[in-house]
This record gives sequence, C-alpha cells and structure tokens, in this order.
Amino acid sequence: MLKDEVQTLRQVPLFAGVAPAKLKLLAFASDRVSFRTGEILFRQGDPGDAAYVILEGRADILAEAGGSQIKIAELADNAIVGEIAILCDVARTATVRAAGPLEALRIRKDDFLKLLADYPDMMFEILRSLAQRLTRTTTELTEARAMIKNAG
Repeated sequence: MLKDEVQTLRQVPLFAGVAPAKLKLLAFASDRVSFRTGEILFRQGDPGDAAYVILEGRADILAEAGGSQIKIAELADNAIVGEIAILCDVARTATVRAAGPLEALRIRKDDFLKLLADYPDMMFEILRSLAQRLTRTTTELTEARAMIKNAG
C-alpha cells in the first residue's frame, strides 16, 4: 500500500523533484482517507489544516455565492487540493466534495510546510499551478461579465 502511495505521489507534478525516500516518509506520515459520493473533504471557511492528493476518483470544487454553491472546477487523479489555505494561512477558499468514490492522501499542514522547506523548488510548481488557476478564473470572469453586459 505504501509503495502504491509513493508511486502516486511521484505522478503529482508538485512532488516530481522530491527524493523517493522523502516521498516514502511523506506517504507514511500522511493518512489515506476514503470518501463516498457526495461526502465533503472540507468546507469553504474551514481552517486549512491539511492538503489532499487525490489518489483515485474525482472531486468537485464548489464556491458559495448568494446562498448557493456553484461548481467552479473538477479535480481527478494526482491532483492536489487544499494547499492554498496552508500556504496563505487563511480559511478554505472553497468546498471540496467527492464526485464519486474517492481515495486521497491527507497531508497535514506541518508535514506539507516541512516538505516545502526541504524542497524549495516545489514552490515554483505551486506558483505555476496557482497562475494557471488565476488565468482560467480571469478568463471565465471576463466571459461571464461579457454575457451579463450583452444580456442587459
């Protein structure tokens, strides 16, 4: 089981440059968690106490807006979620819900931050990922504003 988790972690772009021995320690220190369809990994506003690596399955990223939840993204195998709240030391920026049966590795905040301290190159991958998300969000916001303007 540990071997499988290490192999999965190697597939996550964020961990690509991390030594196999360090990934083994990370997998050992982390918790393998299972979620049923519709179960919540964490809610928007919760404290950022851990990041999750999706080992198998899909998760929906939901944002609260006007009293309802809007699906803003979907994640699949090898994706990491929850790192923003850890890095920025803020509350969760979205709710994450299992879109089907989901297996994940829960990495506690302290372990995640220690790994970043040991492997500063990981920060470049995080920045690249966040920049891609920001670009996608900006594009979607621009398109939504244009649709509202044209409808009015």
